[in-house]
Amino acid sequence: MAASFRPDIQGLRALAVGGVVAYHFGLTVLPGGFAGVDIFFVISGWLITTHLMQEIGETGRLDLWRFYARRARRLLPAALFVILATLAAGYFILAPQEQALYSRGAMFASAYAINLWLLRWSFDYFAADATSNPFIHFWSLSVEEQFYLAWPALLLLAAWLRPGRRMAVAVIGVAGLASFAACLWLTSAAPAWAFYFSPLRAWEFAAGGLATLVPVALLQHRAWLRAALGWFGLALIATAYLWLSEDLPFPGYLALLPVAGTVLVLLSGAGAEQTSKQTNGQANRRTGWQAFGPTAALSLPPLQWIGTLSYSLYLWHWPVIVYAGMLAPDLTVPQRLGCGVLALALSVLTYHLIENPARRGAWPAADARAFPAIALVPALALTGAGVAVAYANAHLATRNIGPAQRGIEQAAEKPSIARAKDKNCLLDFHTVTPKPCTFGAADAAHTIVLFGDSHADHWSTPLIEAAKRNDTKVVTYLKSSCRASRLSTFNTVLKRDYIECNAWREQAISDIIRTKPRLVVISEFSIGNLTHDMPAAGRKAETARWQAGLRSTLQAFSKAGVETAVIRDTPINASFAGTCVARALWWREAPSPHCDTPRADAANDSTAAAERAVVASVPDTLYVDLTNHFCGPTACHVVIGGRLAFRDRHHLATAFAETLEGPLERALF
Repeated sequence: MAASFRPDIQGLRALAVGGVVAYHFGLTVLPGGFAGVDIFFVISGWLITTHLMQEIGETGRLDLWRFYARRARRLLPAALFVILATLAAGYFILAPQEQALYSRGAMFASAYAINLWLLRWSFDYFAADATSNPFIHFWSLSVEEQFYLAWPALLLLAAWLRPGRRMAVAVIGVAGLASFAACLWLTSAAPAWAFYFSPLRAWEFAAGGLATLVPVALLQHRAWLRAALGWFGLALIATAYLWLSEDLPFPGYLALLPVAGTVLVLLSGAGAEQTSKQTNGQANRRTGWQAFGPTAALSLPPLQWIGTLSYSLYLWHWPVIVYAGMLAPDLTVPQRLGCGVLALALSVLTYHLIENPARRGAWPAADARAFPAIALVPALALTGAGVAVAYANAHLATRNIGPAQRGIEQAAEKPSIARAKDKNCLLDFHTVTPKPCTFGAADAAHTIVLFGDSHADHWSTPLIEAAKRNDTKVVTYLKSSCRASRLSTFNTVLKRDYIECNAWREQAISDIIRTKPRLVVISEFSIGNLTHDMPAAGRKAETARWQAGLRSTLQAFSKAGVETAVIRDTPINASFAGTCVARALWWREAPSPHCDTPRADAANDSTAAAERAVVASVPDTLYVDLTNHFCGPTACHVVIGGRLAFRDRHHLATAFAETLEGPLERALF
């Protein structure tokens, strides 16, 4: 019951893995290359539905043991080999804390459930810290494997209700529509669930499955229509690669671009295949529309070769670029090309030595007749081996965390005074009503308000301690990613305009003015709306927009007779400070200068100058600049006085923030 080889599908695989690799390797001309995963999902839905429907049609049943054994033989050996190799390399590259964390990820990757683990730990696929997780790309393989578990049951249900194509279309259609509707809703309400949770990606597999049930005979004698559908499908895929970006809400309705494009290409190729079969083995000359159809383009030898290696290449490309980025931050273009060559070489070796032999060679007990379940014994053994090795590696890594490593970890995790009292003192994205938190005696002579985002929160530690000695209480108005400046911004987690921030800010300003504090202290992620790749003109316009928003906020307080102090924003480090220092200690290197950032890159002097100019233009407003406590003449440091200065790239570590109590007291009291 072997299916005929489809060179167009092999070419689609090449396009899919090519997009993913281009995106992960930082090819900015293809910002939507991550949609290559969606192409793989549709292809899987097409192929698996084709095989299963054919078997149901011929036998009225499914040999599930044989089906699962074949999938395991196809996927497990290469995946396990890459997992073990990645763990081994991680011993020399990752800090012990990272080894322990990502080894747990490897456990779930081995069991094809890492997408659920990523949901548990709220990993954002597009977040900066995701670039340190060498196993995060296994999420899509987990989604596929979970699809393989559920899909046969769905098709058997359709056959049980009424054998035939129509009932299969109805059942798959209902399941797909339900999945798509839920995906649309949760792409906005809970983006991580929409991205990682397999039932919410089921509609993409269903699209491929439904496409197999389309009567392709309608396209049999219409070469021009097949060509038009195929090229239009490729155009949709190209649009997805060129237009989508990590800032857009995805998957949601935007995933229709790669999904619909893949379906059209598959239908185009199926029509061509049907025409080829009608020739009864005679030479089928490609002339006219057929010669210039997408199948001919997708059948080009380079695409066929990459398509053949696509699975191994997908497995290898991510750990290669992740580890390379750790060893050599800010990889140059030649270095990235070298990483691509290395990933391709590893893929060739894995395909020829592991993947292909495992797929074509003998699979112990795979054809057992008396006890069909025995066919899954090798699969369970491989899965168990991967889980066991990853668990052992996590245990070993935990034992390797020494006192210095533990101190770094604790310093990075220690919350500010405000969040230690109540984590809701720093409000989440969705909450609109302000929640003021009060620190100090209720009958204190003075009141200071701390107002802003998480960059204000990390100043709560020294501010509250300084206030205690000056008969002053501190009231905080803090909200995650919500600056005090009256500025509408895009929230990269919610993938939309941050309307909750605007509502919270206005209410907070009104509440603060009504209480008439002695001083309002503002600090914020001042360059949060700017990006390094923003054109100069756009950066200038965005800076002006931010200045106007800051001026509006300061003027509101000034007109109400409330004094304000603006604390200059902290430097932005090139690396996550805690992680970088932990790795340096593991490598037996000094954290400085390995983890330090040149002052010209970190201190954002031009932004500070723009901020200072706004403050100078508003009466009763003070500017506080403590940058020299983080930075020397040439570099900004991540370890100062033996303490970790930052817990990530730009938030102060609480233990170091405590040392700034004196300078802050002298500036404000």
